[in-house]
Amino acid sequence: MITRKIFRSIDELQLVQYYATLSKEDVGFHSEDGKIIVDAKSFIGLFGLDFAKPILVVSEDEDFHKKIKNIGETVEE
Repeated sequence: MITRKIFRSIDELQLVQYYATLSKEDVGFHSEDGKIIVDAKSFIGLFGLDFAKPILVVSEDEDFHKKIKNIGETVEE
């Protein structure tokens, strides 16, 4: 599953990262062009992305996607 999100604060990112650490599945943050892919469970890795643009949140964990539904802004394509 892929959710396209815009995060506006470090608090939002920390909350998503926390939920990612609870997931048994891999969770990744991808730039829209696919050039940058980071492990969402790694807080330091989050600094590799430009959060001024939408980020693709990628995971097969449906429960994780439900938990982050109201964090940040979901951007429809």
